[in-house]
Amino acid sequence: MDTTTLKVIVIDDDLKFHETYAHYFNTYREYHLAGIYCTVEDALEDFEMVCPDIVLTEINFSGLSGIEGLIEFQKLENSAMVIMVTYEDDFKGIKNAFKFGAEGYITKPIGKKALRHALNSIKYEGAAISSDIAKKIISMYRRKTYESFSERENQIIEFLGQGATYKAIADKLFVTTSTINFHIQNIYLKLNVNSKSEALQKIREMDAA
Repeated sequence: MDTTTLKVIVIDDDLKFHETYAHYFNTYREYHLAGIYCTVEDALEDFEMVCPDIVLTEINFSGLSGIEGLIEFQKLENSAMVIMVTYEDDFKGIKNAFKFGAEGYITKPIGKKALRHALNSIKYEGAAISSDIAKKIISMYRRKTYESFSERENQIIEFLGQGATYKAIADKLFVTTSTINFHIQNIYLKLNVNSKSEALQKIREMDAA
């Protein structure tokens, strides 16, 4: 079993959480609280001296944001794993955090056991995400997949994305080509497009949104 003690720093401008974090880490044997900072700039100034293994950071600050700090941490020679700890649970913020290299995203308020679980997930599995965020991500993709199109239409869209012809799709779904054409016309109507290339481009835009 890995018994290495990891150094953790916290960046949070809400002072009431500083005492809470200090209390939590006093009960953790595997993790040492090496510093608590109110700004990303202060954390960056001490970073090379402290050389943390894990950074817990809020997203919104008056100076550099948590995302900007995440980018700066990655430029350093001894980069740390970063967990966003925030009240924000909007899908765009979650996507940006992972896009720019965060290993974890958990929402406040967070209890002692939940934080320890997140730290263990980072230590042993390399990633951490709270259950409410996981459910939100799943629901977002499910909403994109099923709200606009029927189950059959989604199957056809998947095959179209793989480059399949109408006949190939008909064979795979055991229906006639005219049936596939009927569904594709409905897909075009919902997407407000007139061709397969336009439909695929619109779907790619939806995925990237």
